[in-house]
Amino acid sequence: MQPWGPWGMMPWYGMVFGPIMMIIWLVVLIVVAAAVIRWLQGGTVGSLPFAGNRKRALEILEERFARGEIDKNEFEEKKRLLSD
Repeated sequence: MQPWGPWGMMPWYGMVFGPIMMIIWLVVLIVVAAAVIRWLQGGTVGSLPFAGNRKRALEILEERFARGEIDKNEFEEKKRLLSD
C-alpha cells in the first residue's frame, strides 16, 4: 500500500490538517519571537516596555538622595523628569 494513495495524491485529510498545522506553527513562532523581544528589552509579560527601567532609575535617584549626593531641589527636578 502506498502512503499517498493509489494515484500518488495526498489523502483528503492532508488538505485539511496541513493548513491548520501551518497556522498553528506560525502563531507559535510569533509568540516565541514576541517573548524573546520582550525578554531582551528587560520587560515582563504584564508591563509596558521600559517601565522596569524607569522604576529602577527612580530607585537609583532615591538612593543618591539618601546618601546626600544630590540636594532636594535636584532630586525633585529629576523625579519630575522621570515621571513624564
